[in-house]
Amino acid sequence: MTNYPYYQPPYAPPPYAPPSQTSSMAVISLICGILGWFGLVGIGPLIAVITGHIAKGQIRDSMGRITGDGMATWGLVLGYAQLIIGCCGGIIALVLFILSSVFGIALFNTGYNGYY
Repeated sequence: MTNYPYYQPPYAPPPYAPPSQTSSMAVISLICGILGWFGLVGIGPLIAVITGHIAKGQIRDSMGRITGDGMATWGLVLGYAQLIIGCCGGIIALVLFILSSVFGIALFNTGYNGYY
């Protein structure tokens, strides 16, 4: 046996990982979720929910190459909240309309009583 030290070759550099990208669907979801509260009341929440679910699927299937999960989540939260509030408001308006029709309740006083 010889007393030569064991030669260990240098480590290879880690493989190159491409930079991650932010999902454009997540960005669209977040923007439409925010705009749903300020201007796009009807269509904004629908776009936010649809693109948010698409973005979540793309991010899950990309194995770390696509980011933006937080933006997609917030777009979904804002979109669903707007849809729930809008549906509740629509149901309340429908109930008030039916009550005013059936019972003849004047919900808004117009000042006109039928006489001149």
